[in-house]
Amino acid sequence: MDLSDAVIINSSRLKSVVWNDFDRVKKGDLCVAICRHCKKKLSGSSTSGTSHLRNHLIRCQRRSNHDITQLIPARERKRERPLAIANFSFNQEQKKDEGLNLVNIKFDSDQVKDDNANAVTVGSNYDQRRSQFDLARMIIIHGYPLNMVEHVGFKVFVKNLQPLFELVTTNKIEADCLEIYEKEKQKVFEVLDKLPGRISLSIDAWAGSGDVQYFCLAAYFIDESWQLKKKILNFVSVDSSHTDDMQADVIMTCLMDWDIDRKLFSMTFDGSSSDFFVLRIRDRLSQNRFLYGSGQLFEVRCVATVLNQMVQDNLEALGEVIYKIRESIRYVKSSQAMLEKLNKLAQQESIETEKCLSLDNSFRWDSTYRMLEVALEYKTAFSLLRELDPLFTVCPSDVEWERASAITGYLNVFLEVMNDFSRSRYPTANIYFPLICDIHLKLIGWCKSSDDYISSLALKMRSRFDEYWDKCSLGLAVAAFLDPRFKMKLVEYYFPQIYGSTSLERIDEISSRIKALYNEHSIGSPLSTLHHGQAWQVGGSTGSLSGPGNDAKDRLVGFDKFLNETSQSDGTKSDLDKYLEEPLFPRNVDFNVLNWWKVHTPRYPILSMMARNVLGTPMSKVHSESVFNMGGRVLERDRSSLSSATLQALMCSQDWIKSELES
Repeated sequence: MDLSDAVIINSSRLKSVVWNDFDRVKKGDLCVAICRHCKKKLSGSSTSGTSHLRNHLIRCQRRSNHDITQLIPARERKRERPLAIANFSFNQEQKKDEGLNLVNIKFDSDQVKDDNANAVTVGSNYDQRRSQFDLARMIIIHGYPLNMVEHVGFKVFVKNLQPLFELVTTNKIEADCLEIYEKEKQKVFEVLDKLPGRISLSIDAWAGSGDVQYFCLAAYFIDESWQLKKKILNFVSVDSSHTDDMQADVIMTCLMDWDIDRKLFSMTFDGSSSDFFVLRIRDRLSQNRFLYGSGQLFEVRCVATVLNQMVQDNLEALGEVIYKIRESIRYVKSSQAMLEKLNKLAQQESIETEKCLSLDNSFRWDSTYRMLEVALEYKTAFSLLRELDPLFTVCPSDVEWERASAITGYLNVFLEVMNDFSRSRYPTANIYFPLICDIHLKLIGWCKSSDDYISSLALKMRSRFDEYWDKCSLGLAVAAFLDPRFKMKLVEYYFPQIYGSTSLERIDEISSRIKALYNEHSIGSPLSTLHHGQAWQVGGSTGSLSGPGNDAKDRLVGFDKFLNETSQSDGTKSDLDKYLEEPLFPRNVDFNVLNWWKVHTPRYPILSMMARNVLGTPMSKVHSESVFNMGGRVLERDRSSLSSATLQALMCSQDWIKSELES
């Protein structure tokens, strides 16, 4: 359009702020608005309004000032203003390139309704560096692939959303993720350094692509607020061909990198024959006297893993019957007519159930249990259908139905125990003892079955369980003792049922170990004259315990031992004595053992140190959402292709940022 003879209209008479960035010219009856930045021509007619002009200014890449809030009318600004962020304090010393601190954000929906809310909103001035870090955090938190930044759809979305954002490469976003990891790692390092108690570790094996295997090391601890916390520390690749000593070296290197090799209390692992490297680590730490009880409580076998192995024994024993039940369900669900025929037979047999037959997910044993549970309710209907339909040949026999009923009863016991485990995301160690004792008693009864098929299966499970019990019963009992609702009474209740005539000897042994562990904590207590970390020995046939330090230069370490022993014999009651003398705390649904110890720390300063270390032990390392999974943890293909440093950075920083957001 030729505008050589057009007339510029005085913009001072125009009320909208958009005219600060446009020239309005008139040629004849036609009005045109010309952007002063990019010279683009748009309609300037009074009937066209100014919305299209505001939209252009928001996207105009040649416009130097991109604070667009003034372009939004007050009415729309109130309705469409940015989401308010409550309780957010911006650190003025924080560098701009650190990006928005996700941890301190708390969204308050009520502020959207309150126009006068006193809140801080995110500034509208564009910051490329901050946006890059926000993108990197998003990728870390949600586990997105790094190369998503080069996807066409992502590029189009970002350019339309914010044309000023300079698209980044996969290498650049990877570098940003590594930078975030280093900053978050320093925060975790400071937390671990200031802990008032010991740290317990878990080792979880992950499978990658090919034969690559990974170890995920996670720290469990009770912080100064008596909250049980978990932090993933390392995600490292290991060669399955390496010896136990070589695998132990990998883990020890990780522990020394975090400077926690002197602060360990226990280590939880699967307990398979390939886990001897944990024993190597225990022996090394015990030699340096870093462990309480000479490492008697260090080796913890994952109870969920043991129970899942016992479940697998049941499913293998019932393998052929499970196959027949699956095929029977497929047969009757192959047509609506066949399903109606089965339902009529069920009515004829007075089977009253609202549950529907369905196939299981073979990767989750709780799904298989539910399939068996419902099929058993229809077993008489299935048996009738077998007699009436010559094509129905896969129905289990009466004996097989009986075995399925017995084994499903076993599975129900394990299911209830697993559900108790999974009610809390990070359950404290005190909840496990009564659950495991109940399973112990069930196994004793199952082994007495007159059915050789059932008794042989029970003996196989009993053998697997006894190996676990021999290693972990002490830790389970000590944790139960530190629950003020039970103390020694729970041990005194279960052991006679489990051990019979030898129960008193077993109870005395647990009591002796508890006293020795308490004495060791009393020597390491700040209340003691002994400096924290000195080495000492408590003699005794059942409680030979070496302290958690190794400073041999202290010539008065023997005097400190003498002082501890004589102070307990001069009539002064110890924490342990007072704890045992007081009545049991009433049992109730809302009881929180950590809150109890938080409140009673002033009364039991030494015993509370012991409780902090013992109750933080992860008796199970399986996540609550994975307790019924039959397979192991498998790394996604995208993650398997990353370098070891990048993979560790993504896995660890995701855990750290998520846990802080959730808290």
